[in-house]
Formats: sequence, C-alpha cells, structure tokens
Amino acid sequence: MLCVGLVALVAASLASIMVGASGISPGTVWDAFAQFDPSNTEHLVVVEKRLPRTLIGLAVGAALGLAGAAAQGLTRNPIADPGILGVNFGASLFVVLGIAVAGVTSLSGYVWFAFAGAAVATVLVYSVSSIGREGATPVKLALVGSAVSAAFGSIITAVMLTSTQVLNSVRFWQVGAIAGRGYDVFWQMLPGFVAGAILALLLGRQLNGLALGDDVARGLGQRVHLTRILGAVAIVLLCGSATAAAGPIAFVGLAVPHLARAIVGSDYRRVLLLSVIIGPVMLLFCDVIGRIVAMPGELEVGIVTAFIGAPFFIALVRRRKLPSL
Repeated sequence: MLCVGLVALVAASLASIMVGASGISPGTVWDAFAQFDPSNTEHLVVVEKRLPRTLIGLAVGAALGLAGAAAQGLTRNPIADPGILGVNFGASLFVVLGIAVAGVTSLSGYVWFAFAGAAVATVLVYSVSSIGREGATPVKLALVGSAVSAAFGSIITAVMLTSTQVLNSVRFWQVGAIAGRGYDVFWQMLPGFVAGAILALLLGRQLNGLALGDDVARGLGQRVHLTRILGAVAIVLLCGSATAAAGPIAFVGLAVPHLARAIVGSDYRRVLLLSVIIGPVMLLFCDVIGRIVAMPGELEVGIVTAFIGAPFFIALVRRRKLPSL
C-alpha cells in the first residue's frame, strides 16, 4: 500500500508540473531538469513557477495531513482538524496583525507571525482547558478550541474591515493558495515543517495509548500530559508553516486521517506515515483541478478543497457511528 501511495504522489507531482494554462509535455519537463535552457520559456515555467509551487504543495499537504491526524489522536475526536486547537485561526490572526501593524508585505515574512500565532493559540487553549480537576480532557479541548477560533475569527474580520490596505493584502492569501509562491517561501517553511513532522511521527505509539483512554494510557506507563504537550508543539510547527506558506486551507486535515485509517486501520504509527503521503496527493490534485476547471485562469486550491471537503464532512457527521480512533 505504501508503494501505491508513492506512485500516486509521483503522479500528482508530475500533474502539478505539467498541467496549467499551457500544458507541458513529460519530455520537456525532463529536459528542463536535465538540460535547463534559460532562453526556453517552457523550461523557465517548469523551474521558476511550477516546481516551487509543487514543492510547497507537497510540504503543505503533508503538514496538514499530519497535523490533522495528530489533532484527532490527541483529542480522540473523529471530526477534529488543526482548527480544533484554534491553531489555524491563531496563525491567521497574527499574519493579519503583522500586515496591519508591522507592515509585513512578503509571503516569506508571514512565516514567523504564523508560528507565533499558532503557538499563542495552542498555549491559550491548553491552559484554559487544563483549569479544573480533570485537566485538559478531549471535550474541554474541543470546546475551548472552538471558542478561541470564533474569537480570533471575529478579530480578524474587525481588523480587515478597518483598513482597505490590509483587506487587499490579506484577501487572496486568506482564501488559501499555493500559486505565486517561490523558493524563498519553501525554504522559510521547511525547517518548521521538518521539525513538526519528525515530532509527530515519533508520537505514533503514544497516540495509540491515548486512543484507549487516559487512564489506560497512564496504566501503560505513558505520561499523558507530556504527550499532549509534544503533540501540540508538533501541530503548531506543522500548521504554522503550512498556514504561512499557503494561507488557511480547510478540510485537508480532516479528511486525510480518515482516508489513512480506512486503508491501514487504527494504528497511529501507520496512520501518521500514510497521512504524509495522502495529504500532498490530495492537495496537489485539488490544485490541478482548480487549474483545469477555470482555464485559462484558475481557482485557488483552498476553494477546491472546501468544495470537495464539505460533502465529505457532511457525510461523516451523518453516519450513525463515527470511525473508531
């Protein structure tokens, strides 16, 4: 199954490089890499435009898929995604404030604000959820995360409405897209993504213990609070880097873990690993669909994932029995 996933990943990457307003043949793509000619327009499109877009799509898709799987494992909530901890809204809020207050205008400058916002949101949610004798239970995390997301969303709207300049700067980024991003954005997000991915993948056994309940996990010798803290750090790194690079993209973090569990079962060591593959496959194919349906223009990938993900979410919540975690 891993081999099938890798083949799909290669196919999605090739489609991302080949498909667009002007189609590029596989032979031309190979020549662009093997014998790059700066005077060849198609070679320039491949190397300067579509390759960085594809690399960012791979990283963002993997980050969102991993973050979604980790969030569902930490909260034992099958309809959780990174937004359950307010991470996406926290990252978005700080990016908006960075534009409005600090005058940040470049995508590469958004990275550090997104990390800071994701971290603040996670600390806030976990701190408030920890109040009380039972500590940060899955239900409290979900409720507090939803409340924080709503509050941050309101602040984002208020800031945008008070400044036309901020609104114009943020509106395209807020939709969620990987078009127009260069290598500088990829290299800016890569360290946070790699660190978050390694940390998340190392938590597979601990998430399996949490799936059995906190008491059982403690009985197995696990430190539940430490696991949740490490998981939250991984989600911050993954979502912060993904949101900074592409803006808030919905439903990838929700759908990918369910697809992974449907293929490999409920073992989080396998779910997390497969999510690294399914996430970018889903994101890149959605990006290609956006280019095809609106050709010669294109739809941002965030619109396509929302259009595809909404029916998936509705079908999920209408099921009599949600997938077992």
